[in-house]
Amino acid sequence: MRPSGRKTDELRPISIEVGVSRHAEGSCLIKAGDTHVLCTATIDEKVPPFLRNSGLGWVTAEYGMLPRATNTRMRREAKDGQSGRTQEIQRLIGRSLRAGVDRVALGERQIVIDCDVIQADGGTRCASITGGWVALRLAVNKLLKAGAIVTDPLMDPVAAVSCGIYAGQPVLDLDYPEDSEAGVDGNFVMAGSKLIEVQMSAEGSTYSRAQMNALLDLAEKGVGELVAAQLAATK
Repeated sequence: MRPSGRKTDELRPISIEVGVSRHAEGSCLIKAGDTHVLCTATIDEKVPPFLRNSGLGWVTAEYGMLPRATNTRMRREAKDGQSGRTQEIQRLIGRSLRAGVDRVALGERQIVIDCDVIQADGGTRCASITGGWVALRLAVNKLLKAGAIVTDPLMDPVAAVSCGIYAGQPVLDLDYPEDSEAGVDGNFVMAGSKLIEVQMSAEGSTYSRAQMNALLDLAEKGVGELVAAQLAATK
């Protein structure tokens, strides 16, 4: 039995509210159970120096957690500098979203995705990727509407979900009580039915090829449901 009472292949309740920031070109508040992340997209008509005069666009991301996103207060990273964990997560978000972008069609401009965790209960990087794509989609829609680009650069929706082995069973979408005790923990990033990145680790036990396949099956099911939520939010 999962602590939440969910079935092994059941996502936490997903909610995506768009247009939550009046200033950002794209924004949403994504809620995956008790994990809540504010995602905004900012269009910058300049690209990083290494892409100047290349004709290629760029998508990058920044990630952070508010001090009381967790059960105890964390110090603001603005005071102490970014942790290695934060840097790793925001790089993951950026390269995951770029995998679903035709950078030629985007043109020589940059879109910055900011993901701020308001409340954390496991799966914050996955929620950030899923919500980040929604914010990106909305920002690209504005470029298309304005005639700044003529071809849609977003090839496939990009979404992510966690899966793991909890109490000996493969389960979908780990919350914190499961994540903290899982024998195996993984994050699966996908564009449609294609894998972008898989992060897997044995936290307390090894896992078999059959279990890995079972986790992939769960991830594909979960991402399919997340993509449906993304498309419903941005239609």
